[in-house]
Amino acid sequence: MGYMENYEEWLANPYFDEDTKKELESIRGDENEIKERFYADLEFGTAGLRGIIGAGTNRMNVYTVRKATQGLANYILSQKGEKKGVAIAFDSRRMSPEFADEAACCLAANGIKAYVFESLRPTPELSFAVRELGCISGINVTASHNPPEYNGYKVYWEDGAQITPPHDTGIMDEVRNVTDYASVKTMPLEKAKADGLYQTIGADIDDPYIAELKKLVLHQDCIDKVASELKIVYTPLHGTGNLPVRRVLKELGFTNVYVVPEQELPDGDFPTVSYPNPEAAEAFALGLALGKKVDADLILATDPDADRLGVY
Repeated sequence: MGYMENYEEWLANPYFDEDTKKELESIRGDENEIKERFYADLEFGTAGLRGIIGAGTNRMNVYTVRKATQGLANYILSQKGEKKGVAIAFDSRRMSPEFADEAACCLAANGIKAYVFESLRPTPELSFAVRELGCISGINVTASHNPPEYNGYKVYWEDGAQITPPHDTGIMDEVRNVTDYASVKTMPLEKAKADGLYQTIGADIDDPYIAELKKLVLHQDCIDKVASELKIVYTPLHGTGNLPVRRVLKELGFTNVYVVPEQELPDGDFPTVSYPNPEAAEAFALGLALGKKVDADLILATDPDADRLGVY
């Protein structure tokens, strides 16, 4: 079908919810916008999905997330990995918790258990959780350091790394083979929990993760000598790093850690930056200002999913 036929199909099909249809009705007559949303399916590549949040086949929404998850589930079933389960994490972006639960409910409907973090967590901890729990795969709902209108969906395999050959092409093929949105399996969240196919995870992963991180310290004796003197300013840029970064610094012995207050709390709108990337100068503006105020030695910034670190 062409993009206009796809658009009309979403409006007519009872499978799509009323809020989605209301959003689509609001762009009726705007052919460029309709074309942008429906000229293609949101492409599933080696990094998974990434796109602007909204209604349409070329957008991040519950339907494109379900479709991608059904393809992943089909591949897991083909590999006979359904008993191992899938770990799911999400970041501070808009719709991230909802997309995580949509993925979990699709997996559950396919007989695959989902281990879902109770709240936002950094990408590296998802990688750890996959291995710690012995999962076949992992899903992280994040668009990393992209602008706030984006969200994404990254897939990991049992080694804790993002998918690589041959699993990447195998999963991509299965996702492409899902052509009918209404054929995608799902089930109510409460039923998934009652059936033991949705398990919430949190401190049971946080604690061993932090313990493993601390084993990577090369010279704790050096830290012990200067930890009470070194002044560190840190900004999580409204993302997932705030609690784990502060925890690990505290447990290593650093006592002078100052968090940028304007950027401390999770916020998917990223109100203090246009581009929440610690490689961008603007991301450090508030951190540098606080650093001068407290006479800091180090200024640290992590991106929203806390797998990228910038240092001044």
